[in-house]
Amino acid sequence: MYFSSWLSQLYRGFSRPIGRTTQPIWVPLSRNLMLGSQRKMPEFSSFVARTNTCGELRPSHLGQEVTLCGWIQYRRQNIFLVLRDCHGLVQVVIPQDESAASVKKVLCEAPLESVVRISGTVISRPPGQENPKMPTGAIEIKVKTAELLNSCRKLPFEIKDFVKKTEALRLQYRYLDLRSAQMQHNLRLRSQMVMRMREYLCNLHGFVDVETPTLFKRTPGGAKEFLVPSREPGKFYSLPQSPQQFKQLLMIGGLDRYFQVARCYRDEGSRPDRQPEFTQIDIEMSFVDQTGIQSLTEGLLQYAWPGDRDPVVTPFPSMPFAEALATYGTDKPDTRFGMKITDISDVFRNTKSEFLQDSLSKPQGTVKAICVREGAKYLKRKDIKSIRKCATDHFNQEVLPVFLKANSNWNAPVAKFIEEEHGLELTRMMELQEDDVLLLTAGEHAKACSLLGKLRLECADLLEGRGVVLRDPTQFSFLWVVDFPLFFPKEDNPKELESAHHPFTAPHPSDGHLIYTEPEKVRSQHYDLVLNGHEIGGGSIRIHDAELQRYILSTVLKEDVTLLSHLLQALDYGAPPHGGIALGLDRLMCLVTGAPSIRDVIAFPKSFRGRDLMSSAPDSVPPEELKPYHIQVSWPTDSEAEKGSLNHSLHPES
Repeated sequence: MYFSSWLSQLYRGFSRPIGRTTQPIWVPLSRNLMLGSQRKMPEFSSFVARTNTCGELRPSHLGQEVTLCGWIQYRRQNIFLVLRDCHGLVQVVIPQDESAASVKKVLCEAPLESVVRISGTVISRPPGQENPKMPTGAIEIKVKTAELLNSCRKLPFEIKDFVKKTEALRLQYRYLDLRSAQMQHNLRLRSQMVMRMREYLCNLHGFVDVETPTLFKRTPGGAKEFLVPSREPGKFYSLPQSPQQFKQLLMIGGLDRYFQVARCYRDEGSRPDRQPEFTQIDIEMSFVDQTGIQSLTEGLLQYAWPGDRDPVVTPFPSMPFAEALATYGTDKPDTRFGMKITDISDVFRNTKSEFLQDSLSKPQGTVKAICVREGAKYLKRKDIKSIRKCATDHFNQEVLPVFLKANSNWNAPVAKFIEEEHGLELTRMMELQEDDVLLLTAGEHAKACSLLGKLRLECADLLEGRGVVLRDPTQFSFLWVVDFPLFFPKEDNPKELESAHHPFTAPHPSDGHLIYTEPEKVRSQHYDLVLNGHEIGGGSIRIHDAELQRYILSTVLKEDVTLLSHLLQALDYGAPPHGGIALGLDRLMCLVTGAPSIRDVIAFPKSFRGRDLMSSAPDSVPPEELKPYHIQVSWPTDSEAEKGSLNHSLHPES
């Protein structure tokens, strides 16, 4: 029944307001805006051996002779069966008379999930037997002929959403998992939204859809790239992390407005929101500034947004990187709930606590806190212990939990740090109530903020696990994060710099002079789009001056400029000012559908360890097939193999 209700929502709900009208999101699939042709409903039964789909028949079809194809979903007492295709369900009456014995044999003996074609007459269901939960619940099919197109062997799991299946089993039999109502919904919604994006960009704003190469060359910096051997000894292609260089070259080539539904690759482990291969909505424009890119992106999402969700409200709010870090401890803050970070350094300027004084005396030293409202009601002793362990293990930092009791006394574990006047000042500053819990830490500004940002999310998870509603799953809170630093110190060598975004990002116009004197202070024209605490897009205005680009690569980043000689040369041939953005389609769809993982919005995803469990890829290749590529395999030693086996046990397929 879930499938049928989902289908009715699909046709009722995938619409969005445009002015005062409401248009189904799927209408543009069969119209050409450029030619202004009359809108038409999609023809779902054209070119195939059926007259109708299983989900479209209604009382208006009574008496019609129809041919349907689909899977046997359910059978009852060998009298009725439910036939399913991707458009819905319909009930079929199995003939019981002797003259139709062959038809009955086909429909009664075929295993569930077998594929059949039936022909018959649309009739009304008997009075009282209608099913209002099915769109086709007022009618049924009186079968005349039936053909078994393919029988189904015993299934590894039932094709029902309420049947629990491990993710590994779902990925191993992905072609069966795709039949589920939820996967059908997710992939069809993805298709509809991409189609709307194409319409918005190409038909309404003059963008050109250009495919860029998948086989490219190694580029400096960024994530690890997949290498592809060539037949030239010692030379390899790389799969691109993104079409970044190509889209800039397209601007130099005068394309003016480019977009692509682009495949991108990174040789790194899979996570719930990341895959080794993923899809971006990739966009680039000439003669544009940051405001133009942001307005375009907001309009694109507003236009493509599903009509059964609350409409996207524009413009999106904006927040500088420094404010995001100071207030939320992250550059991708979830602004659906409070629990903001507060600087309480001034409260402890005259404290006698050596621990706090030592922290405040250091450069960038600070004391910060977050307030967990009514935390004393919900946080248990083991939770506090886990929170403190997280701070120590991941940040090498101490966090002090402070409980405020009804008598206004501070709890014993931190009494030595907080005197009565400090407690009163904190109560006033943070508007503390009786059951609130304060999580306090002291240390270097960025480190303290990052710690509290992580604990903010962990506390939200703990509270929501005990029934407190903090983050509305139906709310979509967009946010632009801007004014990023152009460079960050390298983690392994803080005296050297690396690009905060990528090396083609232009410096902020106000900070351009600092590039040559104090590059670590330069802000960038880089902007990230955040949705509910997840980065769903990022972009920048690019460097279009060849000399500036060469200086940043060679002098600031100390990269080998010969790897990018083609781009530097192209910039010298009249490159226009340009900029763009890439939206992570998989992550966006994951949030729109409420899926727990991006693997639930990708047709054939990889497992946690980057493997295809269905086909067992990656697979070994015989040595003779490697010879043309001048490659031979160096097998790991026993100790390395043992280490790999240990890693596998720590990170099982999921």
